[in-house]
Formats: sequence, structure tokens, C-alpha cells
Amino acid sequence: MSDVEKTEFELPDGFAAKPPSPVDAHAQADEHDIERSLRPKSINEFIGQPKMREQLNLVLAGARSRGVTPDHILLSGPPGLGKTTMAMIVAQELGTSLRMTSGPALERAGDLAAMLSNLMEGDVLFIDEIHRIARPAEEMLYMAMEDFRIDVIVGKGPGATSIPLEIPPFTLVGATTRAGMLTGPLRDRFGFTAQMEFYDVEDLTKVVSRAAQILGVGIDTDAAVEIASRSRGTPRIANRLLRRVRDFADVHGDGHVDLGAARSALSVFDVDELGLDRLDRAVLDALIRGHGGGPVGVGTLAIAVGEEPGTIEEVCEPYLVRAGLMSRTGRGRVATAAAWEHLGLQAPPDAPGQMSLYYG
Repeated sequence: MSDVEKTEFELPDGFAAKPPSPVDAHAQADEHDIERSLRPKSINEFIGQPKMREQLNLVLAGARSRGVTPDHILLSGPPGLGKTTMAMIVAQELGTSLRMTSGPALERAGDLAAMLSNLMEGDVLFIDEIHRIARPAEEMLYMAMEDFRIDVIVGKGPGATSIPLEIPPFTLVGATTRAGMLTGPLRDRFGFTAQMEFYDVEDLTKVVSRAAQILGVGIDTDAAVEIASRSRGTPRIANRLLRRVRDFADVHGDGHVDLGAARSALSVFDVDELGLDRLDRAVLDALIRGHGGGPVGVGTLAIAVGEEPGTIEEVCEPYLVRAGLMSRTGRGRVATAAAWEHLGLQAPPDAPGQMSLYYG
């Protein structure tokens, strides 16, 4: 190390180091605390999903009264509706620890065995995207869910031996966005399946108002309704839009969010009245102005907007179909009369949904 050459130099006169910037690119600790605080802590705090909340409350209350662990729970629904939050609430209501993992992380049976062997009695094991769990791990999970034991294979070939391991009773909470991809044996081992639905504007307005209060943002009721109406029925999107509107209000105003600030901010971030973003409108524009409303294949639409076909199918299409702006046919995608109207165009007489505009 003594042979390392050192180079020293002096800064010229008048050259001063830059003062520390008030803006730090790194996330601050309090930001993560605020993000976590947006999650409800109990079933009573959870907004929306009234039927599911009532059913889940009965399952947990019945188990507590009998002094046993609840049945395994499957939470099914689109992304952003609160499945992970509900798993945290289950552990909170039971007063036990929560162990979290995901289906893609469990590539081998040994990965699952390590998780299960560290569980304490009554713990909640949450597996997100459980439909993507590897098949060997899924086979091990069957026995763990039913008999609370697993068989660990030690060695290979003729000398391999099976060692049974008893595991304490636990509650598995699985979350999936694609319930149809779950195998029948795995789905049948869940004692309670909760189907989470999209939120209406009234419930989303409560979500926005609650998040604004936690974030310390002053917001008018009509501004909260405006944000909620453009959130695609999803609390995650509502919270994200609220933070962007807060940024706009801080930069271009006094920090208070009124209706004008909300509309201006959402216009800056390309979110229109129906919650469509730039890519959604580009797909509709290519479908209607480029191809006369269809039918058009997904590959053609993807080329027209410069995206991959998978992006169109998984990101844009679900909401466009749910909003009644696009129909899927055997020949391709077709724009509905509502889509023509949304772009300010006159729909042809044969457009899907045309009759409902005049007689509905």
C-alpha cells in the first residue's frame, strides 16, 4: 500500500464548495412512516367492502371466541384494493405476528419449509400472488394447511430419507389477482374466500379525505369527490392522485386543495374525467380515428401506440372494457358508442351500445 501514488491539489481562490441543498433525493424516514400510516389498522377503520368486512369479522370473532386459529383465508381481487392491508388487519385483530412473502419468492419446497418452521402458534403467514407459487412448494403447502406438518426430504437418490416436522397451528392468508389460475386442490383448502370489489365514488371520497387528514393536506369536499371520481374505483390510485394534487397545490398555491387545484393538477398529469391516462386515450384514438372503431387486433393497436401487446392487454384493456369504452369480439377489439362520445365524435349506427345512448 505504500507504493500508492497520491495526488494533491488546491482549489483556486474564490472557488467555494456548494452549500448543502435543501432538497434531498433520498427518501426520508418520515415519508415511509406516512405511507404506512395510510393503511387502516383495524376492520372498523377499513373503508368500503362492507359485505367482505362483515364476513371476515364473523370468521375472526368466531375463532377468537373458541380460542382457536381461524380458517385459512383467500383474498381475491384486482390490484390496489387492499388485500395486503387486509392481511395486516387480520394479524392485528388476532394479536399475532405477521410473516410476509410472495408466490414468486417460493421457488423451491425448501424455501417454504424455512418459512413454516419459523412460525409460532397462531401466527399469520401472508403469501402475496399465491397463484405464482412453484408446484413443489404448493404440494408441501397442502399438508401444512390441513395437518400442520411437513415432510422434509434429506439427501438424494436411494439414500434419501423423509423427516416429518410438526408445525404449530397457523393461519394462511393468500392474495391473488387471478383466482382462476389457482389449482383446485389449493383453492379448496381455504376455509374462507373474500372477493374484493371495485370501490364506488362515495367510498373513495372517504378514502381521499382520510388520507388527506393523515398527510396534513387541507382539501375541500368537492375536490375529494373529483379525485375519487377519476381513481378507477381503486384506493391505491386515489392515494397516488392525492399526492400529486398535493404537490401541485404546494407549488402553485398555498397548499390547500380546492376543486380548481384538483382539476388543474389532474390535467397536468393527463388524467381525464373518466380516469383515463395518456396511454388509454392513445389506444382509443388509434382504435377510432385510426381504424374506424374496429374490429382491430391487439397487435395492431400495440404497434399504433408504440407499446407491447402485453401492455395493452394487461394495463389498458381491463379498465377500458370495465368502463364500457371497448368491447372484445372474436375478430378483435371494437370501440363502443361511449368511446366515440368521450373523444367528441359521432358514433356510427352500428357501434356497440349505440341504442342505449338513445333509449337507455
